[in-house]
Amino acid sequence: MKIQNFLNKLKEENKLELVESSVEICNSYLEKANDCLKSAKLLLQNKLYENSISMSYYTMYDSLTALLFKTGIKCENHSGSILLLKKIFDRTDLFKIISFAKKERIDKQYYITSKDNLKLTKESTEDMFKKAEEFSIQIKLLINNLNINNIENIRKKFRSL
Repeated sequence: MKIQNFLNKLKEENKLELVESSVEICNSYLEKANDCLKSAKLLLQNKLYENSISMSYYTMYDSLTALLFKTGIKCENHSGSILLLKKIFDRTDLFKIISFAKKERIDKQYYITSKDNLKLTKESTEDMFKKAEEFSIQIKLLINNLNINNIENIRKKFRSL
């Protein structure tokens, strides 16, 4: 019920709404995601692990935003967008990956001395980068497999939230 209330609040605030499906906006966000992935790799190679974690997360988030715009959903809230993966797209696997990445990004970006930051290593950053690559591929597959009927069914699910 909390999730439903949260999504309803976003709708009331016009931060979550149906819009016209847009291939152009979808492609723009996919390009942004690709740039973030390139940045994450460069940062990783230069041992800037915290920043690489952030760019890996934004690779995922921008990919997700592309999927939403492809189906005609606009969400101006990270948590709301992530919840839609589970509630509308039935992709709990991807929901778990991006939820973990979001937590890591927040932890690494905003906190300096947390216990979790002690775990920041080359290996953990490489793992996040690989998750971002895989997540992006999975989202692109979802986008490429969408047809008019799929999009309409997704929009119906959205309306019933």
